[in-house]
Amino acid sequence: MKLAILVGTLAELAGVGLTATATWLIMRAAEHPPMQALTVAIVAVRTLALAKGALRYLERLTSHKAVLSEAVELRGRVYDDLANRRHIPSGTALTRIVTNVDQHLDTKLRVTLPWITAALVSGAVAVFSIPLAIGLLINVVLLPWLAIRKPEDLTPLRAKLTEQTTELVHSKEELVAYGLFDEKLAHATKTAKTLSRKERIRDLTPLAIAVQFGAALLMLAQHEPAWLIMAAIATFEITIPLATMTKPTPETTDETEPSYTPESPELQGRSAIVGPSGIGKTTLLNAIAGRLEPSKGALADAHVFHTTVRTNVLLAKPDATQEELDRAARITELDLDWDQVVGERGEEISGGQRQRLILTRSVLANPEVLLMDEPTEGLDPEQADRVLKKILDNCQGTALVVTHREEQLALFDHVHHRGPIRDEHVGRVG
Repeated sequence: MKLAILVGTLAELAGVGLTATATWLIMRAAEHPPMQALTVAIVAVRTLALAKGALRYLERLTSHKAVLSEAVELRGRVYDDLANRRHIPSGTALTRIVTNVDQHLDTKLRVTLPWITAALVSGAVAVFSIPLAIGLLINVVLLPWLAIRKPEDLTPLRAKLTEQTTELVHSKEELVAYGLFDEKLAHATKTAKTLSRKERIRDLTPLAIAVQFGAALLMLAQHEPAWLIMAAIATFEITIPLATMTKPTPETTDETEPSYTPESPELQGRSAIVGPSGIGKTTLLNAIAGRLEPSKGALADAHVFHTTVRTNVLLAKPDATQEELDRAARITELDLDWDQVVGERGEEISGGQRQRLILTRSVLANPEVLLMDEPTEGLDPEQADRVLKKILDNCQGTALVVTHREEQLALFDHVHHRGPIRDEHVGRVG
């Protein structure tokens, strides 16, 4: 970052010097002096013009490199911290963490660096004139301080806009069919305008421009040379954007750890968790997953990537042989070509095929503990029961499955019924 500040300062000084030298050259040329008297100024103008462009490019290169390097380290520390937490933050808290990281990096690039550069250039130029020094002090220090706004938690509004946008993009056909698309679009537009209005900072640019020309008029009244007045205006052009810059305040990510932690059923054999919707079956499964310490392998999550079936499945075991892939596909009855591209989020295949692709990934991983939440949802009942039975028969370790199909309970050694108050072990069914 120090190199970026140095290069940025030199670039701005080159711009100010170019304006001052060009002004002097024009004024001097009007007097029709010998060409030799203008040679140095002509060369200086050409040199400063080339230097400004080259230094500006180098400043962009060094500043972005510095910020990207910091981004890798900062995000790594954040992920390590989250991975080591016993209490996993909610989605809102995670959104705020991501926002804070992005704002921190953006502040370095678009607030800290421009302000330091403007301050250094102003300090170098302000010594030539008292009105110039006063004006630069106002634009570099006072106006940015006045532009600071009271922070507001905008995470819920951002989340609402994301949800509305996702619905418009991925449910467009359904919304059009039911005549709701225009209404949903209007709601999303209203949310976007509200968010934009709340994010808008106090723009003091008109006041900064007034200070610029006020200082120039005072210098003109004091009969300052034209080249100095033009150099002052060029310097003020660097400071004017500071009137709209505000360092954002990090959003709070503190959350109290829930006082109630669901009791976990004992992990042994093949167990099922059943119960009515909304009773906390998935929450219990997530709580169990959060307590487990993976000893080997990788997480086989439910995301499908825009690549081939083979690549999607191999995420669970990158060194798997073709024989292992075919065996896993037979267990889950996956009927896709290994080289078929499934599209973004699996949109090029059916819902049932997508579900079996994910199950194939889980079978290939062959973990010591297999946790599945409604694993056969989207399959017809007969195939769902058949595939789940083959998966459980293949499982060599412990399997814990959330299901709502009572017909599948006979496949398990233990059944835990989630009720409004507690978890009841009702034993094997069937």
